[in-house]
Amino acid sequence: MTDRLGDAPIQQKYHDLMNTVARGLDEVFNGAAKGAERETGFVLMVYPFGNLASGDARCNYISNGADRRDVVTLMKEMIARFEGQPEMTGKA
Repeated sequence: MTDRLGDAPIQQKYHDLMNTVARGLDEVFNGAAKGAERETGFVLMVYPFGNLASGDARCNYISNGADRRDVVTLMKEMIARFEGQPEMTGKA
């Protein structure tokens, strides 16, 4: 069986950086709270600009312990919002 999207480990070139950022984000959002005491979850996705849609690159993913089923729901909702918005120009 081959790996499913997101099952592979974080690429080595992003591993230490993403773990450092994840620890920092968790502290900013949740202070000293750990485990079930935390109130805010997050997902960090890192990818190279370029050909992600063509399959030539991959997205690296880390969270502060989010249940994957919740992340799937979150992503589906975000995709629906993004696809439902009219084409916009400019930068946000």
